[in-house]
Amino acid sequence: MVQLIKIDANDNVAILTEAATKGTMFPEGVILKEDIPQAHKVALADLKKGQAVLRYGVVLGYLLKDVPKGGWINETSLALPDQPGLDAMEFGHPCPDFLPDPPLETFEGYDNGPDSYAGTRNLFAITTTVQCVSPVVDQLVTQIRKSLLPNYPNVEDVVALNHAYGCGVAINAPDAQIPIRSIKNLMRNPNFGGQIMVVGLGCEKLTVDKLLESEEINKDNVVILQDYPGYGAMMQALLSMAETKLKVLNERKRTTLPLSKLCIGMQCGGSDAFSGITANPSAGFASDLLVKAGSTVMFSEVTEVRDGVHLLALRCVDKEARDKLAKEIGWYDDYLAKGMVDRSANPTPGNKKGGLSNIVEKAMGSIAKSGHSPIVEVIGPGELPTKHGLIFAATPASDIVCGPSQLASGIALQVFMTGRGTPYGLSEAPVIKVCSRNDLKQHWDDLIDLNAGGIATGEETVEQVGLRLFNLIIDVASGRKKTFAEQYGLHNFLCVFNPAPIT
Repeated sequence: MVQLIKIDANDNVAILTEAATKGTMFPEGVILKEDIPQAHKVALADLKKGQAVLRYGVVLGYLLKDVPKGGWINETSLALPDQPGLDAMEFGHPCPDFLPDPPLETFEGYDNGPDSYAGTRNLFAITTTVQCVSPVVDQLVTQIRKSLLPNYPNVEDVVALNHAYGCGVAINAPDAQIPIRSIKNLMRNPNFGGQIMVVGLGCEKLTVDKLLESEEINKDNVVILQDYPGYGAMMQALLSMAETKLKVLNERKRTTLPLSKLCIGMQCGGSDAFSGITANPSAGFASDLLVKAGSTVMFSEVTEVRDGVHLLALRCVDKEARDKLAKEIGWYDDYLAKGMVDRSANPTPGNKKGGLSNIVEKAMGSIAKSGHSPIVEVIGPGELPTKHGLIFAATPASDIVCGPSQLASGIALQVFMTGRGTPYGLSEAPVIKVCSRNDLKQHWDDLIDLNAGGIATGEETVEQVGLRLFNLIIDVASGRKKTFAEQYGLHNFLCVFNPAPIT
């Protein structure tokens, strides 16, 4: 049965659990004035032009025309409010609620030493310095899988860290630090076991000294293709180096480790109006369980937190975190302004079809995936964390850019919430997909790993779904389960964020 869902007592709109037709009556005394799609907003009172529309207890925007009680409010109805300022934001007032106690505090992972996060997979990664070498590396991966990998059964797969960076770029531009550190840190992801293999061309701008420490630049770790007389010779050298790395990785074994060794990422994509009340809050509850157990959890997507930045600042544990939050968000404001756009460029046609009228509404739902834990640190895209706990990693919101940025920051597993549906996946780390509504799970039963839609219909609570997600995270991290994206080999291109000029 179709229902209205109101989130905050002050809200003057509610969303529909199902599409409904003109004349549909609700116990709240609302009668629909027109046909309204699933997840879209219904006015709960007569609202006037210029009046604030409230959902989540915040102002989504101001009406561009009168809307009667039972009327439809969508992306054409609202003018955006001013975005929150970044100066002198309050901090150090995290939610007073106690974090929930996790049912367990260990998992089965690949230990990488006392000062490193553990791996959830045992992968052999080959890093490229420039796109020019990618065809050779792709052929190398094919040959490794065919002729070498069967001899090393403890190594789960080989992945090529191909990217579009490396040459034809302003390598010394200030913003070039972002793609360079991203690639440098990506090759050291916990799932790769510390084994480094870099393939360069020989004439590119991204030279190996920008990625490796001086003691790492040697014939054991680096192959420069222009040094070899032809394809056969270079392939022989590449296979020989690969086999030495595989021998080391094959000795890795899963052991019981504390959850403080686990670093995961939270991301959402293809969001809808249910995301902020089902999938994202349940992910937030799972995040709180993980943080209480000692894990590190990252959430990201600058434009999708921009209108709630003041709420995040309150949860920052100290001035350093608050100031870094303001710095990273301010940098992104300037980055968007250079392209003559602002945060309103974010919502997609699919977001709007799913009931999200603007970026404010999307942001309020997006923030829910961070739970209630204090924010212990803020990092830039591709930066490494220095603390354990909840971390805001300031990445773009684009799915295929956020994912690689979080990988570079050290996640060994990602949880991905979606309302509209996407086959998104990463070859470098498992991705658990959580959907926001029951009908998406029914439609894509063999692509969605966990359904949070029962929260909207009252079949489950946020806490129940969050606990199921927590247990699934532990099972996937421990290698007991594979996600659908892993099973099918659904892996997106590695899109490294590069805001610097291309020459």
